[in-house]
Amino acid sequence: MADPQSSPLPAFDVSLSVPEQFKTGVVFTKINSDRKQKQVKFRLDVDQGQILWESKKYGAVLVETIKEFRTGSNAAYDLAQLGLQFSDLPRFISTIYIRSGSYKTLNMLAPTPEILRQWENAVRALYTTRRDLMRGLDNVEMREAVWQKMYWKGADAGGDNKLDLKEVENLCLRLNISAPPTVIKKLFDEADSQRTGFLDFESFKQFVKSIKRRPEIDALYARICDGSPSKIFDFQAFEMFMKGQQQSDCSADTLKAIFAKYATQPVEGQVPVLSTTAFTTFLLSSDNAVTASASGSHQVTQNMSHPLSHYYISSSHNTYLIGHQLIGESTVEGYIRALLAGCRSVELDIWDGGDNEEPVIKHGNTLTSDIPLRDICDAINRYAFVASPYPVIISAEVHLGLESQDKMVQVLKECFGDRLVHDEDLLQDGKPKKKIDALPSVESLKEKFLLKAKNLYVIDSAATASLATSTPPATIEVEEPSDTSDSEAEATSKVAKVRGELKSFGNKLRATFGSKKGSRPTTPSNDQRPPKPKMSIKLASLIVYTVGVKCRGLPPATPTDGVQSENAPHYEPEHIFSLSENKAKRMIKDDMLSVIKHCQNHLVRVYPKGLRVNSTNYEPHEFWAAGAQVVALNWQTTDFGYLINQAMFQENGRCGYILKPPALTDFNTKLLTQRTMHFFDVTIISAQQLPTPKRSTKSELLKKNPYVDPLVEVSLHVPDWSSTPFIPTESKAAYSPSHKATTTEPTSSRKVSFKTSIVKDNGFNPVWQEEICLPFDCLGGRESGMMDLVFVKFVVWQKGKDDDGDEPLAVYCAPLGCLKSGFRHLPLHDSQGSQHLFSTLFVEIGIRDVA
Repeated sequence: MADPQSSPLPAFDVSLSVPEQFKTGVVFTKINSDRKQKQVKFRLDVDQGQILWESKKYGAVLVETIKEFRTGSNAAYDLAQLGLQFSDLPRFISTIYIRSGSYKTLNMLAPTPEILRQWENAVRALYTTRRDLMRGLDNVEMREAVWQKMYWKGADAGGDNKLDLKEVENLCLRLNISAPPTVIKKLFDEADSQRTGFLDFESFKQFVKSIKRRPEIDALYARICDGSPSKIFDFQAFEMFMKGQQQSDCSADTLKAIFAKYATQPVEGQVPVLSTTAFTTFLLSSDNAVTASASGSHQVTQNMSHPLSHYYISSSHNTYLIGHQLIGESTVEGYIRALLAGCRSVELDIWDGGDNEEPVIKHGNTLTSDIPLRDICDAINRYAFVASPYPVIISAEVHLGLESQDKMVQVLKECFGDRLVHDEDLLQDGKPKKKIDALPSVESLKEKFLLKAKNLYVIDSAATASLATSTPPATIEVEEPSDTSDSEAEATSKVAKVRGELKSFGNKLRATFGSKKGSRPTTPSNDQRPPKPKMSIKLASLIVYTVGVKCRGLPPATPTDGVQSENAPHYEPEHIFSLSENKAKRMIKDDMLSVIKHCQNHLVRVYPKGLRVNSTNYEPHEFWAAGAQVVALNWQTTDFGYLINQAMFQENGRCGYILKPPALTDFNTKLLTQRTMHFFDVTIISAQQLPTPKRSTKSELLKKNPYVDPLVEVSLHVPDWSSTPFIPTESKAAYSPSHKATTTEPTSSRKVSFKTSIVKDNGFNPVWQEEICLPFDCLGGRESGMMDLVFVKFVVWQKGKDDDGDEPLAVYCAPLGCLKSGFRHLPLHDSQGSQHLFSTLFVEIGIRDVA
């Protein structure tokens, strides 16, 4: 959501903050994407957390799936797209949400501006409460209250505020509890202490307490007490647990403060202790979160005063598309979604808009739609710094003549104003008068826009300098038809290759058989060659710290005799080049250290190959491991590459910038050439309230076996940074080697994985207690920080549904180096990255070094 203003509210206050008229229903005008209008009654179900309306399809929005509200000036563009009048703006609201992995929009006109204001405030209050539950595992009392009300109301089919045995059995079915009817009846009778034959809300809470028991935590609690000198769970036992199993580096005072939050108030003459309930609460809390981001913290924790080249930058590719690369729709939505999710590098493909028209954004030579550049820039300026204050790089591919370039500059300046970095002090050849010695810090560029584009003056002078050298510099072949990876560029490259092969074949034929009498080879005259593109000085003035140039090879990381050859390629600090994924991987394989050395002081952008017409993604950590910063992904596709990207940038306050590991920023050759070997040890203990598999119809719930039979797959995804993987012969883990991208498969890193056994008929509280040991190698060990570039993925599968084409029940992914050791609850997400409200996986984790 763009900018939620409401503060967190306790569950019981939410109902009070929602006006009664919204609970019973208010008629709004609903506007569909085809501009059709209909009077519809909307209401808020506070307990279920839903916006509801009557519809032949699914007339509901889960509040926690809302991504953004647009009202006022933020909704002006949407209003115009729907053909509404500007006078309707005070009554208009557009709600953006996700359903089944796709973005949806609910457009509504309220009867009056005041009703709109009340509606927005009520939905925001409800949204804030439920989203707070997903920003960490704190707020245990509120979490339990929301859970109880949600499932109580869902189970009360008769609406009489009481549950009979049949309704309780149906609730257990909904919760994936496969208990014999006799067991359910026994728990029902125990909760119905008054023998009324039904459960009221209070007795329902007692029933819930019984089914939510955690015997695996009870066993852990008993083990800790047995190991304590006092045989009780006092502070001494807590400190031993935190220093031992949890590997905590907190001070004694900090641990005392944490213990005091959960300990029972001591009776006179007794010491404070943790009860099993309090211990469970602690294990679920942000004080015991598996990573900093899982604790719900939005604080920037890293030093932001390093130069720009020392950070990984959350980056998107073809940001204007929200679908297929060749026939998808170009829209401002792609930019809004990416920026609100913390993206810090967006792409513009700018083309001439026609006579007397401003430039437009489109995917060149494809059937995708186009959109005015001004509309895109207005959206970028509005949303750029909502999720993060740090700079946004606008990666522009400019297909414009001189006059249109000046129009482009005018649009950028009018939309971005003083936020746009520029340098008017240029020489007549478009180059800056003052030399840039180093890239500025991220901190110094707060709320600034950096334009990345080719500077034709710089490219031309670099090419001239290259031709002037007596000995051509050693170069690495890099496909560089453009600064972006559009399919047009890749297709053009392939056509050129075929033409070259045909020409070569023709030359061989002439050499063998001779040419016709009087014929002679011809070369195009200067006036037959395409004219050299020209560049506006005004445009050149906007390209300051991100000057797009062609890759002319890289100097060796360790020059011969410590002296760099004068013929070695040279790049200024502001020079940035773009590499397709396959070319980048080839460079890394040929000389990874040279790539790392270059990326120490220069930015490098990597983009998906143009033939990914379905907008699939590579695994970005393959390129992060070599220091590349601007590793661009198709954000419209929520595949594993996207999941890795989101997991990486969840850290550091989700600001879109992550400081690279010390070995890369310092270029520590000792660490970068030292291969270390480790084991990732994880015990899959249990899961809590797993979601049900997606079914096409409700009736499928009652067909065959309606319960979940879960198993857990744990996998490590390791960059290809050594010639051979560390896979001991006795390891039971499955190993998959890395491979390049094909037309059907993305680039993949090494994968080591293992699956647990299946727990039959239990998606509510399955227990495995299975130990898994996954081997992996690293560069420089723990000291290097490179473990942050190994990613671990936990996937909960339904039995028989653990193939690549199937959708998992739940997923958790994180950088291995960010995981904290010990007993932790992992928050679970769906395959699109949205967090499940109540689903967790309880594990014990640790990393073991191989001597």
